[in-house]
Amino acid sequence: MAKIRLNENKEIVAKIKEGLEKKGGYCPCRLERSEDTKCICKEFREQIADPSFEGYCHCLLYYKEK
Repeated sequence: MAKIRLNENKEIVAKIKEGLEKKGGYCPCRLERSEDTKCICKEFREQIADPSFEGYCHCLLYYKEK
């Protein structure tokens, strides 16, 4: 099972969380506001489901370990 964790860089985490708060839970890195961009976004949910993927989500808040 995949392990999802926050980025180790606390400064990035703080900035992204601040952006999420300002945008009502939507990815601060994207202009569109839809269910696809609500954190955890559709793109990263699909990456989590991909057993071969390891890496950060689009905005660098989360990291998926294999």
